[in-house]
Amino acid sequence: MEKRPHLDILLCAPRGFCAGVDRAIQIVELALEKYGAPVYVRHAIVHNKYVVDGLKDKGAIFVEELSEIPDTGSPVVFSAHGVPKSVPADARNRNMFFLDATCPLVSKVHVEAQRHYAEGHEIVLIGHAGHPEVVGTMGQLPPGSISLIETVADAMVFQPRDPLNLAFVTQTTLSVDDTREIVAALQSRFPAINGPHKEDICYATTNRQEAIKSVAPEVDAMIVVGSSNSSNSLRLVEVALRAGCKIAMLVDRAAEIDWSRLEGITSLGVSAGASAPEKLVDEVIEAFAQRYDIKVQARVTAVENIAFNIPRELRTIEAAVAR
Repeated sequence: MEKRPHLDILLCAPRGFCAGVDRAIQIVELALEKYGAPVYVRHAIVHNKYVVDGLKDKGAIFVEELSEIPDTGSPVVFSAHGVPKSVPADARNRNMFFLDATCPLVSKVHVEAQRHYAEGHEIVLIGHAGHPEVVGTMGQLPPGSISLIETVADAMVFQPRDPLNLAFVTQTTLSVDDTREIVAALQSRFPAINGPHKEDICYATTNRQEAIKSVAPEVDAMIVVGSSNSSNSLRLVEVALRAGCKIAMLVDRAAEIDWSRLEGITSLGVSAGASAPEKLVDEVIEAFAQRYDIKVQARVTAVENIAFNIPRELRTIEAAVAR
């Protein structure tokens, strides 16, 4: 029997599901349990194909707009990324029963934006154009109230109406380092700019990036488990490359691993985006175990024990399921 090459695997911790993702998936599952199928979900509940496909199998129907939902009385769930104010308003106009799975940390950014607007500030949102979280945050206020800045270059050419009356908020899933540079550029041009009381980038995004920074310089390659439409997963790949890892790839499943890029490696880092289930991490490690004599060691850089409450309508069924 051919001797398999040795491979040291450093498993980043924290990795995978965050409290907001866990809560959002739970809301769909409990709604299916309580009300039966179908449960409609506006936009992918979280950006992970495996999770979405699993919920489809249980009876969830995913749509992009409320107009795609027939008048059936079935529950509608809004995704973890948050929605513009027009969406719940539209749902109320149609007498829809809806459950809001917006991550509480995204809701915090919405509240901040509304507070700045009420105080008369012109608002800058640091984020990625077209991402549903950005669409949701900009949709909390009248059109034109928020200017989107994606890069340092954007920050350097931005022309506010009143440089002394500015405030900024950020998308929760950005690169911590990129955002710091953009904020520094804004602050250098507009020293009076108001920022959030507490950083908007969520604890889970920050913790997963810090874990990658700890591991990436020590390994020949890094695998991040996550879907290509997941902002926080894409950022983890970028962080790994920036931290000195020569090879970093994003894979949805073990079947997507490009083995040709990994020839000759003796060490590997593994992490997962905040919307990727641990089962897929196990699947990736098992794929390496088929080809290598592996030694797995966890690298713990933070411990997370945050949990968010689910909507009141689902708490009785949650208690029953827990029993």
